[in-house]
Amino acid sequence: GHRKICLIPTSAHGTNPASAQMAGLRVQSVKVTKTGAVDMSDLQRQVDNHHANLSSIMITYPSTSGVFDPEIRDICDLIHDAGGQIYLDGANMNAQVGLCRPGDYGSDVSHLNLHKTFCIPHGGGGPGVGPIGVKSHLAPFLPSHCLVPPTVVTKDANAGTHSFGPVSAAPFGSASIMPISLAYIKLMGPYGLKKATQVAILNANYMLKRLSKYYSAKFTNENGFCAHEFIIDCNEFKDVGVQVVDIAKRLMDYGFHGPTMSFPLSGALMIEPTESEDLFECDRICDALIQIREEIDLVANGNWDKNVNPLKMSPHTQEVVINDHWDRPYTRHLAAYPSPTQRQGIVPKVWPSVGRIDDKFGDQNLICACPSVEDVAAANEALMEPTGATASN
Repeated sequence: GHRKICLIPTSAHGTNPASAQMAGLRVQSVKVTKTGAVDMSDLQRQVDNHHANLSSIMITYPSTSGVFDPEIRDICDLIHDAGGQIYLDGANMNAQVGLCRPGDYGSDVSHLNLHKTFCIPHGGGGPGVGPIGVKSHLAPFLPSHCLVPPTVVTKDANAGTHSFGPVSAAPFGSASIMPISLAYIKLMGPYGLKKATQVAILNANYMLKRLSKYYSAKFTNENGFCAHEFIIDCNEFKDVGVQVVDIAKRLMDYGFHGPTMSFPLSGALMIEPTESEDLFECDRICDALIQIREEIDLVANGNWDKNVNPLKMSPHTQEVVINDHWDRPYTRHLAAYPSPTQRQGIVPKVWPSVGRIDDKFGDQNLICACPSVEDVAAANEALMEPTGATASN
């Protein structure tokens, strides 16, 4: 058809434009405001410009900036009035389950990220599974399967009548992953799932309020609240030589893996505690970030050299700390045990396995650790060579 334009806010995950282009659509970006919400004036302009060819909009709710967009219904209505469809990125369902339903505010297609929200591990490239739900008018276009037709699943006689075929070898995706999420949903129940969402939002706002006294929170709503995640801007520390990567690396000394870095805002940290962390753990990382801010102030005030300080030299491995040679202008104790909870034995010390590496160089230069093709061939030939006399009949 002629409807090939897909609108995507600039704050969206990179998977959104990638998916749209793979589906043969042409992506047009939509601006966002300083609060992280969709810029309604720019959206209206894009709809007016592409009215006749508008296919859809792909939108994340709450937004990737960590706020509930107050105009989500108006956005959906505007696209529908122009003949388009709404695709909801379910990456942030952790802030919706039990509280709201995408179909109620206008979504036509929604995927559910099973990681994070439904108990599947997040990160490391997988496993990732995203069941997709559609409204009834799109049921005829659902994928089909030779073993389990869409009509059996949806109880809709029209389901799959215009299908383009299967999208996976198994009719319901990975049999090793889906039962975990199903068990989680069954065990939690409606009340438990809603409670998990509420606690995820509560944890994020609690941490936001604690850290906003020490860091600049980039996106909040008009009342100063966030959804289930928030962003702290670390670009202000560049003037004293401290980069966001220094903060992330220093957190390793405190026993934490760094939060999402430089997405969706360059030079910032996105903090997403989820419902899994209790008050003690939320306070522990807040205390670590507050103490790191104090370390930044020591650099800014000239107490520490801009290039040789616990931030720039982090993370500190066990080998470095116990080495006979120590010429740094701060103690080994501060390097390896900066947190009171570590020093008092309340939490175990987790040692980083390696020190500072050049992340940028590693990202830009592929280094293959695999053996060469020649080495593999030689090894195979060696295996095929006879190792001794063979037994006679």
